[in-house]
Amino acid sequence: MDPALQALFLWDDDGEELLQAQALCALTLLVGVLEAHEQSVRRRNPSRLYLCRPQLLPNPRIGTPWQQLHASQSDRAFITTMGFDIETFNYLLYGPNRFAERWNTTPIPRVDTSSAGNPRLGRRSLDAAGGLGLVLHYLGSAMLEISLQQIFALVPSTVSRYLDFAKAILLKTVRSMDEGRIGLPKDEEEYEENSQLITVRHPLLEGAFGGIDGLSLLTQISEDPEIENATYNGWKSDHRTNNVLAFSPKGTIIAAVLNAPGSWHDSHVAQPIYNKLRTNVPDGYFLMADSAFPRGPKSIKGKIRAPLKDGALLPGNQ
Repeated sequence: MDPALQALFLWDDDGEELLQAQALCALTLLVGVLEAHEQSVRRRNPSRLYLCRPQLLPNPRIGTPWQQLHASQSDRAFITTMGFDIETFNYLLYGPNRFAERWNTTPIPRVDTSSAGNPRLGRRSLDAAGGLGLVLHYLGSAMLEISLQQIFALVPSTVSRYLDFAKAILLKTVRSMDEGRIGLPKDEEEYEENSQLITVRHPLLEGAFGGIDGLSLLTQISEDPEIENATYNGWKSDHRTNNVLAFSPKGTIIAAVLNAPGSWHDSHVAQPIYNKLRTNVPDGYFLMADSAFPRGPKSIKGKIRAPLKDGALLPGNQ
């Protein structure tokens, strides 16, 4: 029989089954295509969380939420959004080698312009106060850049470029200020002063000059397998950045190790601080810690003290 005629007879006999099979195949293909599309969208979504100029206020220097906040000159509002009161904000902003001077005299780095040219302040979307407000909003919260877009009426590329620029000059500003110094007490007199502040409230902690603890922060998963592995914290089952901070009773940071991999234990992160305790701290003075914080190697015995853990046996001596 002719093959074409044979196919026709098969269609007549089993046409319904063939149609069902074809429909099933088509449905399977459609589901696969849709699933692949959804996966592609999920991969792209993090880079597509942005607004364009038509969805933002027209002028970043007029009538934005930031302009309203700054004009209010409210300590409560400044502390809530940026972590600083008005006096401290202005102290960072104005003065020789402060943020405003650096903002107004330094060109914003761009690949399509010369870094040696004079800055064109009139063409910038933000003035110096706006630049400082932007970076403090970013550093003082976990908000997405889309929120910064809405607050400052900036498109994504401008937000990223201004943040990089503002962070760099803020770091230079703080490093030039005595108040921005991070360091252990300068002499034994300062150690004793800190100790007395603590013993006023806790008389048994004679010799304590500050406290130390670890700070573990959630961090974004890197696409680099080595970085992804380094930041994974098996204890918390997520990706972290580990830090160790030491504070004086005056509320200032006196030692810090920042941005260590999340896979590192606090005892590893704190090694630079241990070295300073061993070489710089006079005998009889120590940092306080909670029972979970590692007290370091034998070489700094007595320089970090912590309460006994629940259920621990008391030593035999008094």
